[in-house]
Amino acid sequence: MDEFQGIDRNAKIVKLKLDIIFKKVFGDEKNEDIIAAFISSLLEIPRESIKKVYIENVELPPEQLDQKFSRLDLKLDIDGRLVNIEMQVNRENDFNERTLFYWAKLYSEELRESEPYSTLKQTICINIINFNQFDCPDYHSHFKVLETERHEVLSEKFSIHFFELKKIKSAARNKPMEDWLNLINAETEGDLMDIQTTTGIPEVQKTIVMLRTLSADEKTRQEAYYREKRIHDEASALSSAREEGRAEGRAEGRAEGRVDRDNELIAKWRSKGYSDEQIRELLS
Repeated sequence: MDEFQGIDRNAKIVKLKLDIIFKKVFGDEKNEDIIAAFISSLLEIPRESIKKVYIENVELPPEQLDQKFSRLDLKLDIDGRLVNIEMQVNRENDFNERTLFYWAKLYSEELRESEPYSTLKQTICINIINFNQFDCPDYHSHFKVLETERHEVLSEKFSIHFFELKKIKSAARNKPMEDWLNLINAETEGDLMDIQTTTGIPEVQKTIVMLRTLSADEKTRQEAYYREKRIHDEASALSSAREEGRAEGRAEGRAEGRVDRDNELIAKWRSKGYSDEQIRELLS
């Protein structure tokens, strides 16, 4: 008998790319086997090399469900490596610069007074993004610090990865990481079925079971719906505010009175709850 008989392929599931769902799966130390397999696949490092995963910011406060402009940010210590995972759904300007800032902060804040620089840990930033960031067909981009002529690596302690979800299906090369990225992209039961019948990763199978359980829970579905609506509100608010700024700039003339106009916009956007980071994006 077909194990999927009677299941509606078009039935909606809670999306793993949604921050609260992502954190329920990858932010719970009880799921250490899933987290280790996930990191192993994305970074293409041996699974057996990951002995222990420590999650430093596991909680997502309930009040964040109602906040605009919040983002998922997981910080893990994996056998002496610092790994920061960010799941970003909406596009932001200066995303590359923000990632560099996060990497530098994470790398430097581990150094205690009087400790030598050699004690600094390898620091890896993983950005899983639901938009196209680079003008290339590859869904995975890995950045290091290299000498420009010899391509000699300055230090293995710098590592930033981008995984662009919009490119995954068109650029598939049958790597283990693609099972995880397709799972993050999944939106229907049909998507889960396709992955379930082709993946060879036991932890992906286990995560599929978790997603089905979460999708069947009415409270989780309501939280997911509410959170997704907030994310759409964020995108709409940024688009409207950006257009508002353009319109005012056109009406007043950017060359004359720009500082006063920008100060007025900054005050207005702050009164609406925009962060300084979002305001810098809108003014760029």
